[in-house]
Amino acid sequence: MFGTRKRHLFMVIGLLLLQLLLYYNLRHFPSFIETYYSNGIYPYISRAMRIGLGWIPFSFGDIMYGAGIIMILRWLWNSKKELFTLKRKRYTQLFLSINVILLSFQVLWGFNYYRQPLNVTLEIEKEYTIEGLRKVTELYADLSNITHHKLQAIDSLPVEFKRSQQELFDIASSGFEHLPQPQLRQKLFPNSIKESLLTLPLTHMGYSGYLNPITGEAQTNGRINCYKTPVLILHEMSHQLGFAKENEANYVAIYAGIQHEDPYFNYSAYIFGLKYLLNDLYTKDPEAFETIKATLRPGILKNYKELSDFWAPYNDGVIEKASKATYNQYLKANNQPDGMATYSYVVALLVNG
Repeated sequence: MFGTRKRHLFMVIGLLLLQLLLYYNLRHFPSFIETYYSNGIYPYISRAMRIGLGWIPFSFGDIMYGAGIIMILRWLWNSKKELFTLKRKRYTQLFLSINVILLSFQVLWGFNYYRQPLNVTLEIEKEYTIEGLRKVTELYADLSNITHHKLQAIDSLPVEFKRSQQELFDIASSGFEHLPQPQLRQKLFPNSIKESLLTLPLTHMGYSGYLNPITGEAQTNGRINCYKTPVLILHEMSHQLGFAKENEANYVAIYAGIQHEDPYFNYSAYIFGLKYLLNDLYTKDPEAFETIKATLRPGILKNYKELSDFWAPYNDGVIEKASKATYNQYLKANNQPDGMATYSYVVALLVNG
């Protein structure tokens, strides 16, 4: 019995190491993942999960997380003596559970992290000139002004977003159906996007939303109701469609918002993209930044301020800092070496796309 338990422990540790080695090396085979997973079996997995759980009006995944945390804490409490005394049975259970969770994560969604970069798929250059950046920033500023005027006649007032998130969920998916790029155009029916039951901790951690990779449900922060809400919904739905990297999901969300028939989605996408462009222009050409910023209707800047005011009480908190640091390491571990600092890639896609 002693020898059997020892072999089992070595087996599950070995399986975990093999998994990690496999996932590390998958980054060298993006075309394979793109063809056979992201555009092969994943769309069927995604649709099956949306059909299975999308009809439930609340987040099944959040309940699953809550139950899982309770079960883990209970197991740790019941196993504390055996863990401290290095009992092989408990460590075998622990490493076996880690194997199952990691494999489930990768198969159900995580392999999308290793797919072909979006700029390669869309044949978009990653390098861009300052002149190109200025022109596209001016274009987005003009379109933002035009759309703001359409929705708010008084230039000094922000655009008001009065519809509930649920109302926006119901119409969001049509933006993906009108995308001009055939590689991005998709029908997202049925949808499975919901306000998170964990909105309060989500807010304290500084997150607007997330995708549950095990259930395929897209989650949004239920407290956010401002210009970012429509593009936030599209961002989480982009993850759901298999665009795992944050920067690529932002790009897809911006274009889906621009192509949407609803002007509020258009406005959300324009000023969300504009903020990326202005931030980059500020570092590369401060004079051009000030010139373009001066052309914006004041109400646009007030829309930006609404969001910053929402996050202000939670900025620089211990929970927010810890969660962002953890997420940054998570991104680096999943084929995003720059972590959360990937803004220039979004700008490159906007400028050259």
